Amino acid sequence: MGAPQAIIFDCDGVLVDSEVIAIAVEREHLSGWGLVYDTETYLSRFVGLHNRDYHAALRQDAKDRRIDLPSDFPAIIQSAIWTRFETELTAIEGARDLAEAFNGPVAVASSSEQDKLHRKLEITGLAPLFGAHVYSSDRVEHGKPAPDLFLYAAGKLGVEPASCLVIEDSENGVRAGLAAGMRVCGFTGGGHADAGLADRLKAAGAHQVAGTFPDIRYSVSD
Repeated sequence: MGAPQAIIFDCDGVLVDSEVIAIAVEREHLSGWGLVYDTETYLSRFVGLHNRDYHAALRQDAKDRRIDLPSDFPAIIQSAIWTRFETELTAIEGARDLAEAFNGPVAVASSSEQDKLHRKLEITGLAPLFGAHVYSSDRVEHGKPAPDLFLYAAGKLGVEPASCLVIEDSENGVRAGLAAGMRVCGFTGGGHADAGLADRLKAAGAHQVAGTFPDIRYSVSD
């Protein structure tokens, strides 16, 4: 593949540094209810999933471990996360520069619900960069790691999937981009990235892994 004709960004952990906040809140609440995961397992299994799939997986784990979660646990966790987002959420350094510098259309394709996705971009001042091209898994039947959302975004941009570059921070997102037939860059510049993330993204099939946006920009121009 030569230079891509479009870039499709994941949001959480790529454009906005939300994962480090959300994961801390989620794990704190879950451990308090007795549902404990080691860091690598948690990141590998759950990051990048739509909330409906994430919550379903947690319910199944709780059932398997005979743990009673509060019936409204999703609302409890989301409320705590958004309390922090409204005052702490920031854009990841270099995200704006790459989106502005790229000579072609850009889009966001995220597992976040549509209204929450827009709010994150508004809080961090990134929303104007993408205009109407902000797409949530709410719009498709199957979320990541299925390719549906990336294919949907490419269709809206009017660009062939093979001509798109996806930037993703999760194994589920990398798999989704590959399944869509796109070139995928694994990104490890988010605050949640642990020492093993780069290797896990490579193992998931990422064509390249970058820790900063300038690294991606150079690859884009190759």
